[in-house]
Amino acid sequence: MKKTALICGIGGQDGAYLSEFLLKKKYNVIGTSRDHLGNSFSGLKFLNIQNKINLISIDPKDFHSVFSAIQLWRPDEIYYFSAQSSVSLSFEQPIDTLESITIGVLNVLEACRMVDFPIRFYNASSSECFGDTSGNSATEETPFNPKSPYAIARSTGHQFVENYRSSYDLYAVNGIAFNHESTLRPERFVTQKIVSAVKRISEGSKEKLFLGRLDIARDWGWAPEYVVAMWKMLQQKEPKDYIIATGKTNKLEKFVDIAFSIKKLNWEKYVVQKKEFMRPNELAISKADPSKIYNDIGWKAKIYLEKIINKMII
Repeated sequence: MKKTALICGIGGQDGAYLSEFLLKKKYNVIGTSRDHLGNSFSGLKFLNIQNKINLISIDPKDFHSVFSAIQLWRPDEIYYFSAQSSVSLSFEQPIDTLESITIGVLNVLEACRMVDFPIRFYNASSSECFGDTSGNSATEETPFNPKSPYAIARSTGHQFVENYRSSYDLYAVNGIAFNHESTLRPERFVTQKIVSAVKRISEGSKEKLFLGRLDIARDWGWAPEYVVAMWKMLQQKEPKDYIIATGKTNKLEKFVDIAFSIKKLNWEKYVVQKKEFMRPNELAISKADPSKIYNDIGWKAKIYLEKIINKMII
C-alpha cells in the first residue's frame, strides 16, 4: 500500500526537498504550514511539485490542531521541520523560537502516543546543540552545550524525543543535521546572502557585502542529500539518533573566497566586516564525525563545499 508522510513545516528548504524525494518514492505527501492559504510555498513551486501535495494548516503550538490532522490523515511517517530555523534571528525572537520548536515537537509526540496506529517520527535536531566542542569532532555521544536560543530549543526538542522513545516505546528519532545548503535557502542565511551578493556584483552591482566573523568554521552539506538520510533513518528496524554531516569543516572565509572566485572576483575588494553582524555568542568551530550513520545505514555525503557553492551560484 502507498505510504503517507506528514511533513510539518513543508514550506522550508528541507520540507520541499523531502517532499520531492518522497513523491518519487510514491508516497502520499501531506504538507503543513501555519497558514497554507497565505504561504507562498516558493520551494515547492521551484521544484514544480506544489500541485502533487495535500497542503493543510496546522498550528504546531495547538495540540488539538496537531492531533486532529494526525487522526484525519493517519500518516505512516511524520517529519517535523516546523520552527523558526535561523540562529541569528533566535537572539531577536527567543520566545517564538523556543515555543515553535519545543511545544511543537511535544505536541506531535503526545499525538503519536495517543493514536491507535503506529507512526514513525523524525525530529530535526541540530549541530548547534553541541556548542563549542573545542575543535573536536562531535559524535552522537557528545554532550550538548547550546549557545543560542535556537540551540537551547533544539536541545529541548531532542530530549523530548529521547524521553518519549524510552518511556512509551515510540519510534521517534533525532537527525542531528549539520549545516546544509541549497538554492532554496533564504537570504537571512549567510550562505545565500553571500551567493546572492556575488551574483549581483558579477552582473555590475557596486555594492559591498557586509559580514560578521569570517573565521568561523562549519561543516556544510547539500540539503537534497540530507533528506535522503532523514528518510533512511525511519526505515530502520530500531529507532536511533544520528549525526547527518559531511565530516569536512571549512572556514566561512573559504566559502566567500570560492564563491567570488567562481565569478573570477577578488573577495577582498567587496567584503566588509561589521560588528552588527556578529552574534552575541558565536560558535567558532563546528565539526562532525558522521561515521555512525554510514556504518549503520550506509548513508554518506557525496557533495562537498566547492560543488555546493557551484550549485548555488549557477
